[in-house]
Amino acid sequence: MQRRKAQPTPVTPRSNRDRTEATRAALLQAARELFVQHGYGDTSTPDICAAAGITRGALYHHFVDKLDLFRQVLQQEAQAVQAAIEAAAPAQRLPQEALLAGSEAYLDAMTVPGRTRLLLIEGPAALGVADSLAVDAANAAASLRAGLLETGLADATVAVDAIAQLLAAAFDRAALQIDAGADAAATRAAMLWLVRQVAAPAAAAQKTPSAVRRRR
Repeated sequence: MQRRKAQPTPVTPRSNRDRTEATRAALLQAARELFVQHGYGDTSTPDICAAAGITRGALYHHFVDKLDLFRQVLQQEAQAVQAAIEAAAPAQRLPQEALLAGSEAYLDAMTVPGRTRLLLIEGPAALGVADSLAVDAANAAASLRAGLLETGLADATVAVDAIAQLLAAAFDRAALQIDAGADAAATRAAMLWLVRQVAAPAAAAQKTPSAVRRRR
């Protein structure tokens, strides 16, 4: 009996959407690496296209210009930081514990090579301070504000938004110091101490019986 030849497995062609996503991802990855190595100002679109193996026409099909591409790189980085914070501080944890866990997660997430430079140095320089802060406000800063509200800070006689903005600035400074070679353990410990000082009074107030609070 003659053995039948095995038929080759058909190769499913990639869809246009798959190709589009692959091209976009390649551009973002190449751009990230070059922005980290050389900075925004010293990176050109031909450099990015060459590194990604993609034509300039394809780049301008996906992004308006170099600044738009850079903004998308920053968005990815900021979203990755926020995802790390949210994963470390689920709703099931006590508010103060979640805030501290999220704080540590931020500091950990910012140690990804190149991330601090992109978000805290190149970002403000290329986008301007206001736009750079807006990216943060929609991501890590939003998680920080929500965490502070969960501790009961809104009941205190202080503007939560102002506290959140000042703490966010302190977190950014801590990340910059660690990235520059400062004592990471000491910087982290100081930052967590600061967060505890902010959150502890609110947490204590939450535990105080309402009758006692009314007598104050």
